Amino acid sequence: MKLIDLKVTEFMDLLGSELPAPGGGSASALAAAMGASLVVMVGELTQGKKKYLEYEEATKEIIVEAKKAQQELLLAIDKDTEAFNVVSAVFTMPKETDEDKAERKIAMQSALKGAAQSPFAIMEEIIKVLKITKRAVGKTNTNAASDLGVAALNLKSGLQGAWLNVLINLSSIKDEAFVVEYQEKGQKVLNEGSQIADEIYEETLLTI
Repeated sequence: MKLIDLKVTEFMDLLGSELPAPGGGSASALAAAMGASLVVMVGELTQGKKKYLEYEEATKEIIVEAKKAQQELLLAIDKDTEAFNVVSAVFTMPKETDEDKAERKIAMQSALKGAAQSPFAIMEEIIKVLKITKRAVGKTNTNAASDLGVAALNLKSGLQGAWLNVLINLSSIKDEAFVVEYQEKGQKVLNEGSQIADEIYEETLLTI
């Protein structure tokens, strides 16, 4: 069964168990998915309201885009755990001969790269939602303004959490070019996304 098919209480029990996965990466994707869901909700609460008719088309686009990102982030909950499971599987590989050890080393490096790319993909999806959320500020139902602020907080949490998971996997990767590439790309996304999230939060404070 997929993680996203579990009840909330079942997922929380699994997350809080002795099992190493799901862990921080999946939790980050979930936090971000909740943020995207809130953006959709705010859009839905704006649709059809006379006060916001001039933003009707813009709001429709926000809803469609946020829903798409929400689904991607939900899928990422399982994808991140699956990437970790690939790393775990390497530990079951034989290591009796030099050939075994060499194959195991290659497999581990490949698995670690996948485990770093997975949370980076989450970061890329999150920044999309943050930009969508930014567009919603000032164009959506002011009665739900606080929900956009909460969305920004959830998205920023997911962004920072995913970044930590990128970094912890990069720390064990020997391919220096790969490490530098994802450090630079990840830091850029983190900086831009954090700034957008902070701006949304501050603008929200001014409207409530």
